[in-house]
Amino acid sequence: MNGMFGNVPVLFGWQHLLSLFLIIIFNIFFFRYVKKLSEDKLIDLLHILGIIMLIAEVFKQWFCFNYVFDRQVNLWFFPWQLCSMAMYCSFVIKYIRNIKYQNAFLIFLATYSFLSAVVALILPLDMLRPQIPLFIHGFVYHGLIISESIIAYLILSKRKQLKFRYTFILFLIMSLIAEIINVISHLLLNNIHIEPDMFYITLSYPTTQPLFHEIAISLGIIPEIIIYLLTISLFSYLLFLIMKRSFN
Repeated sequence: MNGMFGNVPVLFGWQHLLSLFLIIIFNIFFFRYVKKLSEDKLIDLLHILGIIMLIAEVFKQWFCFNYVFDRQVNLWFFPWQLCSMAMYCSFVIKYIRNIKYQNAFLIFLATYSFLSAVVALILPLDMLRPQIPLFIHGFVYHGLIISESIIAYLILSKRKQLKFRYTFILFLIMSLIAEIINVISHLLLNNIHIEPDMFYITLSYPTTQPLFHEIAISLGIIPEIIIYLLTISLFSYLLFLIMKRSFN
C-alpha cells in the first residue's frame, strides 16, 4: 500500500521546489502580519500553532499505522525527533511563567528548531514519500516550524539578558530522552526496520545522516553522536549570536 497515492517525489523535483516556494511566500506574509502583534498575542499564537501541530501529529500516527505500515508496529515516525520539539515547545510556552525558562524555549525555537526545519526542507529525504497526505504533512509541519521561529524571534527581540546555556541544557535533556527511547525500543524490538532513531543518535546502528555516517564508521558510534550533537549546538549558537546582533 506504500505507493497507493502516487509516484515517489524526487529531491529538487517540482513537488519539492513548489513546496519550498509556497513555504517561503507564506512565511513572508506571515512575518508581515505577526510583527504588529503584542507579545501576549504572539504567545497565544505560538500556543495555537502547537495545538495544530499536535492534532496533525495524531493524524500522521493514525495514517502511518493504517496506510504506511499496514497496521504493524513500527516506531520510525515516533514523535520525538529534533523537529518534533517545536511542537512541544510551542504548546507549553503559554504555561511557562518563569521568564528565564520561557526564554530558553523561545531561543530553542529560534535556533535549534529553525536550523532543523531549514535542513529538513532543503534535504527532505524522509519526507519525499508517495503518500500525498504524508508528503503534505511533512512540508506543512516544517513550514510551521519556520513560522514559530519567526514568532520566537519577535518575542526575544524585545527582551534583555538572553542566555544560550539554558537552551543548550534543554537540548541535552531532549537528546537524553531521545536516546532512552532508542535504547528501550532496541531492547524490545531488536529490528532495525521498525526501531525509532530519535535525533539520529541511536547507539545500536551507525547513523544514516550524510557525513556523520562516515564518522561513525571511522571513529565509532558514541564519538560520532557527541560530534553530531555538538555540531548542531555550535550552528544553533551561531544563529543565536546573529539573532542577538540583529536586535541592535
